[in-house]
Amino acid sequence: MNLNNLKLRKNRKLKNKRVGRGYGSGKGGHTSSFGTKGQKTRTGCRSMISFEGGNVPLYRRLPKYRGFKSLDKITYAPVNFVSLNKFFKDGEVVTIQSLRKKGLIKRSSKYVKILGKGKLTKKLSFSGVKVSQKAKEQIESMGGKIL
Repeated sequence: MNLNNLKLRKNRKLKNKRVGRGYGSGKGGHTSSFGTKGQKTRTGCRSMISFEGGNVPLYRRLPKYRGFKSLDKITYAPVNFVSLNKFFKDGEVVTIQSLRKKGLIKRSSKYVKILGKGKLTKKLSFSGVKVSQKAKEQIESMGGKIL
């Protein structure tokens, strides 16, 4: 039996190399493969994740940017009775498209809410818009409909 005929043991584990323990440790001697001099050769400097070369680190820059903007947030364009009385005739149907044509809401606004500010003087029907409770009472008292 010779050394080259020996089979390797299953699950054999080698001891870890003890870095920085002199020339007899089996790895590197006194510099232990970290080079000579400088910040990265010193003890306690193994992880330089947050170091940015003298800049203020990311985790210290971020706290001023509080919170986040929700992608699912729905913002309603408000429309009051005062403006509806000016632009709509008696018996007309109020939709998002008709409000855009009259210039009461922006082109980009997708959702509209009718608010009860002022007094409704015309009989109007509302389709595809959200209506506040106070506005709903006034619309129904004037004989209008919410579709």
